[in-house]
Amino acid sequence: MPRTRDARPVRSRFRPAYPRPGRTGPRRWVPSWRQTLGLLGSAVTVVAGLLTVMYLRTGIPAGLNAFATQQDNVYYWADGSEMARTGEVDRQDTPLHQVPEKVRWATLAAENETFYSDSGVSPSGMVRAVSRMLTGGDTQGGSTITQQYVKNAYLNQEQTFTRKLTEMFIAIKLDNRMSKDEILEQYLNTSWYGRGTYGIQRAARAYYGKDVSQLNASEGAFLASLLKGAALYDPASGAENHKRAVERWKWVLDRMVATGKLSQRERAQYTRFPEPIAPPKVTGLAGQTGYLVETARAYLLAHSDVSEREFALGGYQIRTTFEKKRMAALTRAVEQARNGLDPDRRAADRDVRIGAASVTTDGRIVALSGGPDYLKQGFNDANSSVVPAGSAFTPFVYAAALRDGAQRERGKPRTAVTPATLYDGDDKVSLQTPEGPYWDRSGKIVRAVNEGDESWGRIPLKDAVAQSVNTAMMQLGMDVGLDRVGAVGVQAGLLESSLGEKLPAFSLGTATPSAIRMADAYATFAAKGRHTEPYSVAGLRRNGDDVPVERPETEQALPPRVAGAVDDALREAVRKGTAQPAQAAGPGTAGKTGTAQDNKSAWYVGYRDSLSTAVSLARIDPTSQELLPLDGIGGTPEGTAGSSLPIELWTRYMAAEKKS
Repeated sequence: MPRTRDARPVRSRFRPAYPRPGRTGPRRWVPSWRQTLGLLGSAVTVVAGLLTVMYLRTGIPAGLNAFATQQDNVYYWADGSEMARTGEVDRQDTPLHQVPEKVRWATLAAENETFYSDSGVSPSGMVRAVSRMLTGGDTQGGSTITQQYVKNAYLNQEQTFTRKLTEMFIAIKLDNRMSKDEILEQYLNTSWYGRGTYGIQRAARAYYGKDVSQLNASEGAFLASLLKGAALYDPASGAENHKRAVERWKWVLDRMVATGKLSQRERAQYTRFPEPIAPPKVTGLAGQTGYLVETARAYLLAHSDVSEREFALGGYQIRTTFEKKRMAALTRAVEQARNGLDPDRRAADRDVRIGAASVTTDGRIVALSGGPDYLKQGFNDANSSVVPAGSAFTPFVYAAALRDGAQRERGKPRTAVTPATLYDGDDKVSLQTPEGPYWDRSGKIVRAVNEGDESWGRIPLKDAVAQSVNTAMMQLGMDVGLDRVGAVGVQAGLLESSLGEKLPAFSLGTATPSAIRMADAYATFAAKGRHTEPYSVAGLRRNGDDVPVERPETEQALPPRVAGAVDDALREAVRKGTAQPAQAAGPGTAGKTGTAQDNKSAWYVGYRDSLSTAVSLARIDPTSQELLPLDGIGGTPEGTAGSSLPIELWTRYMAAEKKS
């Protein structure tokens, strides 16, 4: 009988021997190298098959995203009536040959220097995107210009793995169908450059006021920088943006040299950053409307998933928290205050800046006054952080003392502080630390000074707050600890960035909070210590669907007993203290005046019921941006400390608000 080489069935011969025979213990479960290679080969085959199927089933969409059919963004008052419309998309196609060659190469150096040699996708970039997704990051980054064009023109801005694959497949097909110049032309015409502009032609107009054909390499390098994120690189948006823009601009020019598209000699000519022109104002935002729109826009971009690019495409309906009647009353009060100034005849009345804001105890910004006219002054004085709070800051010192107590001797326990605790209110008393007198850098003992050089003797802290006794409040801040004082201010609603350096004068208001933040922080006292961050957007919709916007949650920032004691002192300030003129606003009024020691700012912050309002006054030199003295403003006698304008404005507004 003939012998057979292997009598096993064919199926068993190809079946992996697993667990492995002839092995014992854990080694039985370790696959052989043949099994490992077979497994990897099978996985690669399956993945390749799936990708092939997806590639074949992915088609190039029939039409571009409809840039030409974009809608306005509509802002509404809190009552639902229309307030303003903005958001028109500015776009104009331009042939590639009209874009200077150096400007084109600036874009390629910044975004995809291998554009003319690659296949439309970046394998290494895709690997990075996938790895970021697998490690919990997003899939952003690593895209070629072809991929970016696909995303801009055919897809959306979602950072998902599926969208990334679709982008890759369409990019490969487009690269086979269109020439590189055609793709680059379409990319330049559909890219987002900020300031409401799509396409490099409109970007040239928006940033340099010229046709794209007139741009040089330096200007092209800046526009290329915007492609990384217009919201981060538009210099008009702030100092940090300007710094980033300059750094990115230099980098793009250096990349052009490295890729051989700009000579060292020409690069040496571009040493000065090509400053863009100021953004144009939308004519429909005259008066206070522009300040309201910008405040709401900034809030929703910071507290929703809507990007600036998406928002510029329009179609959003923004329900703000601004109340029409309160806005009208505040605007009238500010205008009446300005009517009392005569800048043509009195130098002291020139360059006056008034900021005002009303915030409810639940955080809603219901009214604000940002300047004389948004189209004349785009800077919002209601949200400005340049005006020192002066003695309007002392309630936070008082609150910190009531909550945390004082430490007068190093190493000893903190002692409790009450409204009846006595402090030295005499003028020019020396400032003490737990180790002894406080010496300044010149070697002199620091002495606190009261307004008008008045001495009050031993005075209860409640009265010291109501009467703005500087010496008592300054010493109290030292006893409590300035870091603790600052922490209470932040917990009540101020921004840490506005506090500044914590030297002894910190207790007397060297911090520079905005009117919005001061109103919100005082609202914490009115709400028995409960604090809600200020917000200006109550709802957001697009195409009939709600778009989520974060709403701040209310927190117990201060113990109710502490907030109640501060509230009592602020009411005392209106009854018998420095804020007595505010009695005209009606019963239940509480508030505090504020004057900087150098007489370069004046405030009144107060509340009645659930409405808290802050008014700031300053004079700012338009050239140096430095604060100027308020002496003589409004015709007051020279040498008069501060001005009564803030409290008069506040009282007039609150009286009108009560009637409405």
